[in-house]
Amino acid sequence: MDQDELLGQVVDVLEEMGVPYMVVGSFASGVLGEPRFTQDVDIVVSLIPEDVVVLCRAFSDPQYYIDAGTAREAMRTGGMFNLIHAASGNKVDFMIARTDEWGRHQMFNRQKIRVTEKITCYVASPADVIIAKLMYFKEGGSEKHLRDITGMLTAHKCSVDVDYVKHWATEFGVADTWNLILERVSDNTVRNEAITPPSAPPPPPESPT
Repeated sequence: MDQDELLGQVVDVLEEMGVPYMVVGSFASGVLGEPRFTQDVDIVVSLIPEDVVVLCRAFSDPQYYIDAGTAREAMRTGGMFNLIHAASGNKVDFMIARTDEWGRHQMFNRQKIRVTEKITCYVASPADVIIAKLMYFKEGGSEKHLRDITGMLTAHKCSVDVDYVKHWATEFGVADTWNLILERVSDNTVRNEAITPPSAPPPPPESPT
């Protein structure tokens, strides 16, 4: 089973369960910008305890590995757990949705788009993918996150709300990095086609039900 097939199965199960979700991380930035190989798919999920049982039943041994105890601990701590396809080693990392103001914005802003020839699913908005990658860069210093952001701004596949990014970049202490990236892509073509005019951040949405 390849990565796309695994993602398709996971999306089908989450949507049948009615679980709010969104694809994030490098897979999302690749869809929205410049693709790069990544074996893992990152998905933010908003789960209730009963969902863990259903999810583990849908992806049971011996074909898959998913640990219910780890999933419950992730729900308790706001952490993550994973699903592995045993034969291929392909993996989906599930991250529990944040419950703060930005977390609510993320889920509210998600967009349902075609990510492969056969899969249409919810993906985090371009601006929210950028904000997350700015924070990942702050935490780990990996240049791949800056390259992913630059690719999104230069590939002309999506529009990015600059003011929204600026607002949250300031909140999370990564505004200097965001400004540095904007300098890298400061030609008029990028600013006119890849970045939308500034707009004030919307009020916090209600948590999804």
